[in-house]
Amino acid sequence: MSDLFRKISPVADDLGRLFADQGHELALVGGPVRDMLLGRTGNDLDLTTDARPERVLSLVRDWADSVWTIGIDFGTVGVRKGGWLIEITTYRSESYDPKSRKPEVMYGDTLEADLERRDFAVNAMAVRLPGHEFVDPYGGLEDLAARRLRTPGPAERSFDDDPLRMLRAARFASQLGFTVDDAAVEAMTSMAERIEIVSAERIRDELDKLVSGAYPREGLRLLVDTGLAQHVLPELPKLRLEIDEHHRHKDVYEHTLTVLDQAIAQEEDGRPDHILRWAALMHDIGKPKTRRHEAGGRVSFHHHEVVGAQMTKKRMTELRFPKDVVADVSRLVELHLRFHGYGTGEWTDSAVRRYVRDAGHLLTRLHKLTRADCTTRNKRKAAALSRTYDQLEERIARLADEEELAKIRPELDGNDIQRVLGVGPGPVVGRAYKFLLELRLDKGVIGAEAATEALLEWARDNGLTSS
Repeated sequence: MSDLFRKISPVADDLGRLFADQGHELALVGGPVRDMLLGRTGNDLDLTTDARPERVLSLVRDWADSVWTIGIDFGTVGVRKGGWLIEITTYRSESYDPKSRKPEVMYGDTLEADLERRDFAVNAMAVRLPGHEFVDPYGGLEDLAARRLRTPGPAERSFDDDPLRMLRAARFASQLGFTVDDAAVEAMTSMAERIEIVSAERIRDELDKLVSGAYPREGLRLLVDTGLAQHVLPELPKLRLEIDEHHRHKDVYEHTLTVLDQAIAQEEDGRPDHILRWAALMHDIGKPKTRRHEAGGRVSFHHHEVVGAQMTKKRMTELRFPKDVVADVSRLVELHLRFHGYGTGEWTDSAVRRYVRDAGHLLTRLHKLTRADCTTRNKRKAAALSRTYDQLEERIARLADEEELAKIRPELDGNDIQRVLGVGPGPVVGRAYKFLLELRLDKGVIGAEAATEALLEWARDNGLTSS
């Protein structure tokens, strides 16, 4: 264990000695212990102690570079020391009243009792400081080797104490690729509705971490199979009932998971793009509401992208996602079918400019989502779609070089419009600006002189000038 501690030992042991000298216990606990055993170390440390929060504050105030107390009502004191972010939490147990959204926190007196209330055995391991004694009363090391998630005590009791742990099971399945043991799955299934007592913000955080994990398909499947998704993301299980008109060999649910996988494969620098991932997950949620049976046994989903964008906005807003995230994901859902109007290259340059204008800062993500949305098993069809999109991207690049496409603006600004038309600030300037923007999109760069002539002609046609 000492080798694993080489990186954190200086700061952890120093803090351990500080607590021990004052008669208190201190231990590294939870995720950092698990991650070290998996060969992963970060700069965040979770510690637990028998000292009460006010005592922790007095011990670390002179030692730390900075201290924060935002979590002190739950027994947690935050500390920064050099490049380390440390949370020190008093031994505790917590549980939810069936009618309350807030956990009730009770302090404990022993490390072993504190570990028992942890969510899973792989997170119920600890290392006492500064002596590096490994503490594993619930078999977490064995579970880690088996890549298994199991609660330290009875799963029903654990999930009843904190229903969010059911979502954490799915999140860890996504992040670590672990399987959840049968007893925990059974408890999740029978207790799924209990998740509704948890706040939207806590649910959002777990879902976002799940979607951003290394194996989100596994976590999402667990949510759907246990019925938890019905309470936190009901649009997802509804997709299992719909057959995609282009991909009759699999339902929209399976198609969605494949699109998510293919979107992830296009991420860069090994970093998850949670905007792209959420867009992939939500892109077809409008299909159940727009499903229509047509003549000849055909099924259609007309305007499902528009309906899906509205549903995405509603769901993500209810989950308390930031407004910019809601706007970006909803916009990608709305635009994800736009490319299919391109055919084999029939779009004019004007249509290409509008595609870029409408995508805005999301253009690169829209490229990835559109490519990910091709899940056909017909290799010839897939190759043709890929070539066509290659061609569209090449046209966008060419126009971008020629016209600074990413910065599309009229060739006359508001001041120019006022000067040419002889008007002051007001609605006429806005109408003129909109006309010039449409002209720019249709014709490309025509020069300030031609734009001025077009503006004057527009003003005469609209009765805004007599000259």
